[in-house]
Amino acid sequence: MKVILGIIAAQLLLFATGPGDIAKINSLKSEAKAAYIKGDYQVAIDHYKYLVDSLGVKEEEVLLNLANAYFNSKDTLNAPASYLPLTQSTDTKIKSIAQQQLGVMANRNGKFEEALNYFKQALKTAPDNDDARYNYEMVKKKIEEEKKKQEQQNKDQNKENKDDKKESNKDKKDQQNKDQQDQKNKEDQKKDKQDQQKKERQEQKDKEQKSKEEKDKKEKEQQEKNSEKTDLPPSVTEKLKEMQMSEEKAKMILEAMRNQEVQYLQQNKRKATKPKDKGKPDW
Repeated sequence: MKVILGIIAAQLLLFATGPGDIAKINSLKSEAKAAYIKGDYQVAIDHYKYLVDSLGVKEEEVLLNLANAYFNSKDTLNAPASYLPLTQSTDTKIKSIAQQQLGVMANRNGKFEEALNYFKQALKTAPDNDDARYNYEMVKKKIEEEKKKQEQQNKDQNKENKDDKKESNKDKKDQQNKDQQDQKNKEDQKKDKQDQQKKERQEQKDKEQKSKEEKDKKEKEQQEKNSEKTDLPPSVTEKLKEMQMSEEKAKMILEAMRNQEVQYLQQNKRKATKPKDKGKPDW
């Protein structure tokens, strides 16, 4: 069937173009192919574009070669745009290659899931496409490794977060204990200060009390001393006035006489008393 369609297309091309155009098309195809093989991709692109745009060549083989030339020249804009229409081709080989190349570009851009999907489509289109199969396995393995790596990172992150949380809780608990200890220390200091103030007040109170007691004692002693002095009776006072002697002087004389009397009595007490003879009667 493909052979018949190719013959019909060739016949239509003969009717649409003259012998000179066919010769030019074949010449440009050869030149483009030679440039592509030599790695002169820009020359190949120019020839293939002229064939497609100016001479109206719509052969999928030419379009695929143009897309490959864009790909090898690292034209990331025109290459995908040229491969994409070919994924609708009825030629399974061309369709599979276009899908494979789109997968390669997606892989280069880090779009691994998209690349894997293109390689999978390429294999479904042409199971004998070994390049697509190799790329499929390679990208699949890469995705699995990335997944494991991400899982490990998540696991490490979770562990780190858990450790951080544990450390944070420990720090929080330590801080709470420290705050409680600081509060207790402040309360103890406040209590010590209050106790010290209370002690100082008590000491001051005791000191004042002692001072008052000493003062009261001195006053009492003075009163007792003063009370020991004999007040002169009124008759004596009158006599002193007649003798022109002051009451104060008379008191001094009287006090001196009393002191002499006390001294005399004390001396008599110290004298030895002769012991009685037990053999004789008391009388």
